Amino acid sequence: MEGIVKIVILSVVLMASQISCQEAILHVTNDIRDGQYCIVYNSSWTPLKPSLDTAEQYTLLNMTSTGLCNGSGLSPDVNGKALVVMRGECTFSQKALVAQSLGATALLIASNEPLITPSANDSEYAKVHIPLALMRYRDFLDAQKVFGNDMKVKLYAPPQSKIDPSIAVILLIAIVTVALGGYWSGTCERDRLNSCAGGGGGGGESKADSGELSLYSPLKVVIFVAVMCGMLVLMYYFYNVLVYIIIAIFCLASASALFSCFDAVMEKIGCGTVNIAVVWGVYRNEDRYIWILQDLLGIAFCLNFMKTISLSNFKICVILLSLLLVYDVFFVFITPFFTKNGVSIMVQVALGPDAGEKTQGNMVEIPAEPQAPSEKLPVVMRVPRFSAWAQNLCGMQFSILGYGDIIVPGLLVAYCSRFDVWINSRKKIYFVSCCIAYLLGMILTFAVMLLSGMGQPALLYLVPFTLITSAVVLDSSRDPLLPEGRTDSSIGQRC
Repeated sequence: MEGIVKIVILSVVLMASQISCQEAILHVTNDIRDGQYCIVYNSSWTPLKPSLDTAEQYTLLNMTSTGLCNGSGLSPDVNGKALVVMRGECTFSQKALVAQSLGATALLIASNEPLITPSANDSEYAKVHIPLALMRYRDFLDAQKVFGNDMKVKLYAPPQSKIDPSIAVILLIAIVTVALGGYWSGTCERDRLNSCAGGGGGGGESKADSGELSLYSPLKVVIFVAVMCGMLVLMYYFYNVLVYIIIAIFCLASASALFSCFDAVMEKIGCGTVNIAVVWGVYRNEDRYIWILQDLLGIAFCLNFMKTISLSNFKICVILLSLLLVYDVFFVFITPFFTKNGVSIMVQVALGPDAGEKTQGNMVEIPAEPQAPSEKLPVVMRVPRFSAWAQNLCGMQFSILGYGDIIVPGLLVAYCSRFDVWINSRKKIYFVSCCIAYLLGMILTFAVMLLSGMGQPALLYLVPFTLITSAVVLDSSRDPLLPEGRTDSSIGQRC
């Protein structure tokens, strides 16, 4: 039963995605007080100034009684002013062209619907020469209440560095978790061998092997990956029900993992691991701070997974990681051709059924009204983007990394660590080499992501780096590739 639970969990941890947002800031003042509100714009259509000081100031004219689909019947003098009109009835470009023809210098479109990146046909982009952005209608009503009708506005988009410090934190979490998990696996293997050599007998073996799931044949690996594929497809079709099951499993599994990792420490500070998991379960949708607890539970979860999943030989490592690489690429790049909304099954499950079109290209979608947070699978490490920390008017922005991008290569790192123990390598050459390969693979993953501006399936880079490095470093004379049907028990004369 425990093995089935591990397969279920691993089948949903290979999910992560990042989106490129086009949010900006609307600065409102009446010469007495000022405030800021979230707006959404299209940088390829109407670029905005990068700072408040360089942005041009406009007098804002309230025209929310009209959709501005034509200029007939408009009595106010709009020349040289910024207009705020209601969304609907016609296209964004049509509104912008009408406002421009009337002499307006900027256009804000108030919306009661979710804010999306304004777009138009390529031929219409060149015709519009004034800034255009969407804002929440409730934000406009709030600004009107606070500042009155005498409002002056500036539109600007503070630059957000692509190389955000949060990426370095994510990278540190990943490499430290993989290294600790591999080291822990090797330590457990050494303790098991010492127990055998010291005459510990079956008791030591039972304790070491408790709860361990061993993959020792190619057929078992294929079945393992097939079950993962099936679970992902089920999550796609029955997300609204299964998400709560996965959350409950994660709470139990992470509490157990945290107990295994920090039992002694938790006893001294008087804080139970179950309590920590319960706190996360209750406040899991509080973006401001709960990400710290989720990352802590995630690290413990990954460490425990790497320790308890045992790959019997290097051949099994190659088969498993290769199949999971194909799994990752297929569900990210191929499935969009078969889904109704053109969104990959992996992205849809990772971000929830409401992610939809807002993950496509440079599109972004901001709710127009406060909404109950949608449930997300707890399958990623999350770190807020520090460069956007003070600009989170539209919502918290995170750099994320899926647990699967830690666990899957980590299983190979753990095997290399155990192999060092089997051959009594004091320098831990195989373990260290695989960790370095993982680090380089992660760096390449982030580099490609930053250059392309799109989230990447990390296993596409991590699997080749770690497998090729391990294959080159492993000395064939030490028989790392065992004949099919044999387990690692013959190496090191395990009990």
